Amino acid sequence: MNNEIQAQRAFWNSEADAFQKIYTHRKSRFANTLDQIFRKDMYERYEFTIANCEPIKGRNFLDVGCGNGLYSLELARKGAGKVTGIDIAEVMIDLCRKSSEQQGFSDRCTFIQTDLLDFKPESKFDVSFGIGLFDYIRDPLPVLKRMREVSTDKAIMAFPRLWTWRAPIRKVRLARKGCDVFFYSKARIENLMRDAGFSRHEITKVGKLYCVVAYS
Repeated sequence: MNNEIQAQRAFWNSEADAFQKIYTHRKSRFANTLDQIFRKDMYERYEFTIANCEPIKGRNFLDVGCGNGLYSLELARKGAGKVTGIDIAEVMIDLCRKSSEQQGFSDRCTFIQTDLLDFKPESKFDVSFGIGLFDYIRDPLPVLKRMREVSTDKAIMAFPRLWTWRAPIRKVRLARKGCDVFFYSKARIENLMRDAGFSRHEITKVGKLYCVVAYS
């Protein structure tokens, strides 16, 4: 595990509880209102991803950078055959496993602490997705290539947009916590999709993000 991944791992281990509260809304009313305003695209990218995972029933999914397992568990709830979530942060993986057990999805959800480039699945997946992932990867191309390689149908990704008012604020805020964050132009995403070898792709602007569906 290189130094950059180790730094990201330490950051997400420390932020796991705060991240969980964004989706569970276990905050004050004022804090939840701020989330609805300033993190609106986090909820929108969730809806985009779940919608574009269709058809879900009986299919196999790979959740890259699964975080607290929100997406994985929703796919299981909607009838996915098998969902595998991977994340570099062991605290996140612990949260995923506990939630999976509590919600009765342990038979269909597997969570593994690993990096995608080190992950050796026994078989391919119908769909892979990485949401809230490429924000923190300096060189996304190897990860995109690997997502294409392990996906028989498509991969779904989200990229924070360059030149939004929030980008510099977020850059400074996360830098103070020792976390690098990266932003993308549409042209760069187009080049990345081509260089990763996807047959075709669709880019949709979602709030301050570009959400992408790319076909193997």
